[in-house]
This record gives sequence, structure tokens and C-alpha cells, in this order.
Amino acid sequence: MTRDEWRQRIEDARRRAKEVSRERREHPELYKPVPEDPDLVATERLLRDDSLQRGDIVTTKKGMFVYQGRPDQPRRDQDFVPVNPKSVR
Repeated sequence: MTRDEWRQRIEDARRRAKEVSRERREHPELYKPVPEDPDLVATERLLRDDSLQRGDIVTTKKGMFVYQGRPDQPRRDQDFVPVNPKSVR
């Protein structure tokens, strides 16, 4: 790459940055972050937790659940069985 080509790339990048900056100022509603659903985030975290073992109990806003999944299979929502509070006593 020649020095002139390098300078042209820098100028193109600056021009694109200014265009994006102007677009964000003119239409800020297009760039608002989408709020994350805390329940969805917690569920995804549970489904990715490699430390869970069969019989582990997890607590969520929806109650307590026993993990009944198998280590040789991907986790699913159905692997978490509700704990019956009356049987725990």
C-alpha cells in the first residue's frame, strides 16, 4: 500500500465516522439500546451453566427447581422440575 492509498483510507474512515455521528444526532431514537429482560438473561445463564449436576436446586423468581438433565445432552427448560414446597418440609 502506498502512502497516498493509506492517506485516502484514513480520509474515507474519517468521512464515514462523521456521517455516522451526524446520523446519530439526527435520529437518536434509532440508536437507543434495547432493554434486556432480566428473566430471559437469568434463564439463559442457567441453561449455559456447565457446573449444574442432576439434583441441583436453583431458585428463580418463579420458584425453586430441581435440575433433572443429563450431562451428555444439551440443557432444556424441561430439565428444571418445580420443587413442591409442601414436600420439602
